[in-house]
Amino acid sequence: MTDATPEPNTGQQPDQPQQPAQQPGQPQQPSGQQTPPQQPYGQQPAGQYPPAPVSPSDERTWSILAHAGGIVLGFVAPLIVWLIYKDRSQRLNDQGKEALNFQLTLLLAYVVGSVLLAILVGGLIMLAAWVCAIVFGILGAMAASRDEWYRYPFKITFIK
Repeated sequence: MTDATPEPNTGQQPDQPQQPAQQPGQPQQPSGQQTPPQQPYGQQPAGQYPPAPVSPSDERTWSILAHAGGIVLGFVAPLIVWLIYKDRSQRLNDQGKEALNFQLTLLLAYVVGSVLLAILVGGLIMLAAWVCAIVFGILGAMAASRDEWYRYPFKITFIK
């Protein structure tokens, strides 16, 4: 065959690029236009949409849960609140980190107390940590319910 004759099966001229076969159920694209890449359902390109802000009543609720949740769930409750809302609310970013640092400090006290259980001082350390978790967790939740930013009297800053 020569370059000037069409190919027998395609019906296209040789100087035109061959188009890919159309998938059934897809709309026909005009020649010369490319289909934009499809995003998986529920996923948007990073940075396309800013995170939605949190309403003041939701900020109050989640701040209370960050502080009071530590009484029951330890560091897990403030960690979840902080990870979900740190980019959406300055208050929840601050209060989530504050509660998380306090709960991680208490976790360290529990570990030290359990190691020192052999010499009986560990039981007192663990009891003191448990009482501090309850008392300061309640104080933090009460301050959050009054829309105050609570600061724990002692903590090690693990997350800045």
